Amino acid sequence: MTAMGTLRPSAPARARPALAALLLTVILAGLAGCGTSQPGPVAAVELAEAQTFPYFPVYWAGPRFAGYPITAADGLRGYIEKVGDSVYYGDCVKSKGILGGGSCELPLQVTTVIYHLHLNGPLGPQYNMLVRGVPATVYDEGHSIEIYTGRTAIDIFSDTFAHAIAATHLLTPINAPGSASGPLPLPVFCPGLAGAVTGRLAEVMSRLPGHACQRDAERLAFAKQLKS
Repeated sequence: MTAMGTLRPSAPARARPALAALLLTVILAGLAGCGTSQPGPVAAVELAEAQTFPYFPVYWAGPRFAGYPITAADGLRGYIEKVGDSVYYGDCVKSKGILGGGSCELPLQVTTVIYHLHLNGPLGPQYNMLVRGVPATVYDEGHSIEIYTGRTAIDIFSDTFAHAIAATHLLTPINAPGSASGPLPLPVFCPGLAGAVTGRLAEVMSRLPGHACQRDAERLAFAKQLKS
């Protein structure tokens, strides 16, 4: 035990400020990976990279969404085909404690990716609907919507169903001509929808370009015959 009049702190005591500073750095770094408490608008060079992305239309919901600015946008650098490119709005720190530990839930993230056939069953409880005239799947308790258009899937991830639906009415390409006021281009593939496909959705699925769903059904029937 240190004597009462000793001014020199023990080694553990001297280490505490350094440890505290290190802990604070780690905490702030972890929060920065998800957003900052005062996020700034996306840098012009980062936005320009998204606006010149060359491979397919990358969708966004405009420069602001529900009062939130764009805080990040993907471009060609670091592009991964299976992941796609995203535009991010707002900041997730508000929904987390100072030490983290919660889910990082942005008000809105819009991801565009080249569609690869997959079955939607693993998404859990879901239902299908038309969004801007094209097939879509709502899942994750309404927080997420996957929309099928052109050669791509547009994945909307949001903190509320109201935000997710609102975003669908604002979608337009950030890197190509387009409008948020009309229907989206029909998909050139047959989405692997799970659950009921009825009414207007069934009609749209039946008239996709190149009769995509009919061709898929024929290939599936032929493959079953070969196995029997």
